[in-house]
Amino acid sequence: MSRLLIRVLALLALLGAAFPALAHTRSETHSSWQIEGGSVRMSFTAPDLETARLVPQGAPPPSGQVVADYLAKHISVETGGKACPMDHPVRPVQAVGNVSRYEFAWTCPTAEGIKLDNTAFFELVPTHTNLVQIQYGDEFAEQLFTKDETQLEVGGAESASALKNASFFKYIEMGIMHIFTGVDHQSFLLGLVLLSRRLRDLTFVITGFTLGHSATLALAVTGVLRPHAEYIDALVGLTIALVGAEALAVNSARPGTVALATGGLLLLMGLGKLIGLGGLPVLLLIGGGLFSANYLMVSGHLRDAARMRLVVTLVFGLIHGFGFAANLLEMRLPKERLFELLLGFNLGVEIGQLSLVLAVLGIVALLVKLGLKLPRLMVTDFAASFLVGLGLFWFVARSYV
Repeated sequence: MSRLLIRVLALLALLGAAFPALAHTRSETHSSWQIEGGSVRMSFTAPDLETARLVPQGAPPPSGQVVADYLAKHISVETGGKACPMDHPVRPVQAVGNVSRYEFAWTCPTAEGIKLDNTAFFELVPTHTNLVQIQYGDEFAEQLFTKDETQLEVGGAESASALKNASFFKYIEMGIMHIFTGVDHQSFLLGLVLLSRRLRDLTFVITGFTLGHSATLALAVTGVLRPHAEYIDALVGLTIALVGAEALAVNSARPGTVALATGGLLLLMGLGKLIGLGGLPVLLLIGGGLFSANYLMVSGHLRDAARMRLVVTLVFGLIHGFGFAANLLEMRLPKERLFELLLGFNLGVEIGQLSLVLAVLGIVALLVKLGLKLPRLMVTDFAASFLVGLGLFWFVARSYV
């Protein structure tokens, strides 16, 4: 058995041992808010799985009144630093399926600086997420409550016009900063540079990536598609691991071993899901394993895989596009300037990508000129191994949160 295979199997064993420690249950609720002047109405929907957390394990499900009392203590509205009075106690209402629904109503003395507060379920499940839909006058926004973001400001001139009155260059700046502050997207771009031995190769992969993320960014922000954000975060990590794995497969001339290790890891995670080690859906893991293994096998045996990478990086770009959209969906997007915002943000992303790639190529050229050049195989193997480790860590960790 080769040393490479032994190391791969050892890595898989370590990752497998780590899965139970990383696993914890996904938790999610939904709230829909309507705000007209100082009047605030809200409908809160929770799956029975979530409300069952309010009683000891094995106890009968909590009554609607128990859940309503709990929510009343953890959800409020304020303005000017003072809590708005409730119009009536929280009301359980009829719901279809294995969910329960509750209605809230507040009347605030002013519409200026209205803040929504929600700490429900976060002390029970730190990774809990509340998906928020807000109708504020003629504007609509989708945001998130998380453990670190338990308050949203939706009233007042500052919160209402931050994006609406922003200049086109502000939208470009947002796209640039998304690249410069997104370590995962930077890592993926580094992987694309590693795979490209010629400028033509780099042009192919960057073009595919651009087409992919531009399409899904537009689809997600305009509401045509609404992917699961937690799945996208994990898949972004997988794309980083795959570009590193491909570089290792090409350099080592052992695509079969790398493909077996990558596909095997995903299939193991799929089996883990079947026995209760929650994570990504089983079909997604199995499909991802088959795709990854076959892609690595094919690319490792092609003399010139540049054109095929155009298609594959387009697929990867589709995934990253949803990642780009996640930040925008947390903001109150002005409908009348949506096209301008998308164009500016996309342009900013491209400027950020181009700047990063040119900076990496410039540093390499400078080192060569100074006589500090290292063997390409050594550099690419080290960088690719780093990307595989980093991508797998993000993929596994994000799959079990």
